[in-house]
This record gives sequence, C-alpha cells and structure tokens, in this order.
Amino acid sequence: MQRIIRNHVEMKMMQGRPKMAIIDSNTLSVMGLRSLLQEVMPIVTVDYFNTFDELLENEPEQYFHYFVAMNILLDNLPFFQEHQRKTIVLIASHNTQICNFHCLRINVPEKELLKSILAMVQGAHPHGKNMPSMPQVLQKKILSNRELEVLSLIVQGFINKEIADKLNIGLATVITHRRNIMDKLGMKSVSALTIYAVMHGYVDINKI
Repeated sequence: MQRIIRNHVEMKMMQGRPKMAIIDSNTLSVMGLRSLLQEVMPIVTVDYFNTFDELLENEPEQYFHYFVAMNILLDNLPFFQEHQRKTIVLIASHNTQICNFHCLRINVPEKELLKSILAMVQGAHPHGKNMPSMPQVLQKKILSNRELEVLSLIVQGFINKEIADKLNIGLATVITHRRNIMDKLGMKSVSALTIYAVMHGYVDINKI
C-alpha cells in the first residue's frame, strides 16, 4: 500500500490540517474508524458523511483520502474511479475483491484494524516522508529508557508478570512504570500506547 497517500503533497489547495473523509451510512462504524485515524495521525482532520451526496456538497476535492463503504463506492463508481489513488474501500471480508482499489477490512478486532491503519500510514510515509510535522509535544522523548522498554512489551501484548520476568524487575515496579507511562503521555488505553510506540519507532509493527 506504498502509494496510498502519496499524491496529497500535490494538493496545494489544502491549507492547515490535511483532511480525510469517511463516507459510510453506518454511524457506529464511522465513529470508531474516525477515532482511530485521528489517534494515528493527530495532524489530520477527519470528516464523515452518511451519503455520497453529502460529500459532494462539501468540496470533495479538499480531501486527500476517501474511506468509502462498498455499497456507496459501487453506486458512485465513476467518481471513485476518477479518484482511485485517493480511495480506500471499507470491506467486510478478505474474500471481497475490488479491482484496482486499496481496501481496509473493518469487521475485525480493534487491534487488527489498528495494525492495518498503522501499516497503511507507515507504508505510504516511511520515516514520516511527506507527512506534516507532528505536534511538538508528541515529538519529544518523554519517557525514560526503562519506561520505553516497558512500553514496548505492553504493546506487544505481554502481561505485567511477564514484563517483570523479562526485565528482571519486581511486579510492583512494572505496575509503577505502567502508571507513569500513561500519566506522562496522557493515554489510558493500550491502543493509544500502541499508536505512540509504533509511530515513534519504539516497536516494530510486526511485533504487535
């Protein structure tokens, strides 16, 4: 998926925060995807539309990506074929084939969906190439080296006891590090910690 977001650099009309659009009538699905996208890319604004007509009424060319439900894509195929490189189809099954379109499977556990989105972003922007700068507060090294070790193991799915054994430290120390990590980063979920760790290169995406 290395070409997935490449052409957004050419869109000079975009000012300030780059924008993505989700077009899907399933409001709950939209809200979940929107939240994940904004966590993975804090510099991005994500708008959502329940219908294709709503998208057309809101200057569709301003968006450098469309995340579109299958039924909406098929009903408006000429538009999305014209914007093929910008379009990502939201699919429900690995067996679904949409020729020449990038696809994102959404009826999967949150961890798997998160990994797919992170892989998409990293593949399109290795080392942050062509992406706007992250907010300064997210660029700084906030955690100590030991906290980074604990963070890496947390997002790889290890429980506190396993982390203590791997690092040869006490269980209470692991719990303290875990609490300090979340307090320093202002994050309360493993998903948020995973995004932070992967986007900063503290853990390989293939290990989560």
